[in-house]
Amino acid sequence: MASVACIGECMVELRQAQGGQSSGQGQGGGLYSRGFGGDTLNTAVYLARLEVKVDYLTALGDDALSDEMIAAWTAEGVGTRRVVRLPGKLPGLYMIQLDAKGERQFFHWRDSAAARQLMNLPETDELLNSLMSYDIVYLSAITLSIYDAAGRDRLFAAIKRARLLGTRFVFDTNFRARGWPDRDVAREVFAAAFAAADIVLTSTEDLLALYPGESDDQLMARIPTPELVFRLAEPVSLLRFPGGASEVRAEPMTKPVVDTTAAGDSFAAAYIAARLAGSDPVEAAQAGHRLASLVICYPGAIIPGYAMPPKKRHRPATTRQATK
Repeated sequence: MASVACIGECMVELRQAQGGQSSGQGQGGGLYSRGFGGDTLNTAVYLARLEVKVDYLTALGDDALSDEMIAAWTAEGVGTRRVVRLPGKLPGLYMIQLDAKGERQFFHWRDSAAARQLMNLPETDELLNSLMSYDIVYLSAITLSIYDAAGRDRLFAAIKRARLLGTRFVFDTNFRARGWPDRDVAREVFAAAFAAADIVLTSTEDLLALYPGESDDQLMARIPTPELVFRLAEPVSLLRFPGGASEVRAEPMTKPVVDTTAAGDSFAAAYIAARLAGSDPVEAAQAGHRLASLVICYPGAIIPGYAMPPKKRHRPATTRQATK
């Protein structure tokens, strides 16, 4: 069975409740619901729901909230054997406010979160060596932003070793400016990730924030990766892959958009699951758009299980081959 390692951070989520703002409390006041969230964790959950074997690699504390996270991931079928527990530490916290169109505004408190230490622990070498046992290693720019330069170098070196044994590296450019010291550092790290990746999932929203004013062609030319999914705002995906290129347009929405929180995360999960199941990049992008279109019709990052799309048959996955 194909397997995926998702690396990143899950945080405590405070979300503005619908109708929760009350008079006299100012913008953003009122009731908030508590949950858990994180871009790569969202992808891991959707991968598990799509019947992909997936482990989440992160660090948590030894507190009750961290215990709740472990229990919730396990209930969703996400493997937790690679989660490091750090005594006395806590997970990070973020708050989401939504505007009338369902677009999000994020506020983070994560500087001392346990996950930031993952690349600098006694357990790190064992964790990184385990990457060679997976078919795909998936992480995002948010993942890379929480580690220091030495930690990123350590991670990239481990991914390089894993790729020699046939593991594929999928990089999602989920860019949040506040997570980086400055854009120059982000551009340097992105370039390293592009050079190391087998598949890049990106968007105009992410790349224009780093390279303002560039055309779609110019942005795509920055990425030497063999397989590229470039999501436009329409939503349309431009695909580049060995031997071809294509354009995949999402089907028209038939329901109102409620919350765009995990649109990209769910797209990534469906794309990866389809590719592992033997679908070509065009079919995988179609699957990504289908799932993302469902997810944005519900509040929160993780939709109810009954709302998941029906499973489709795919061609058998190809055998792992070492990188030449």
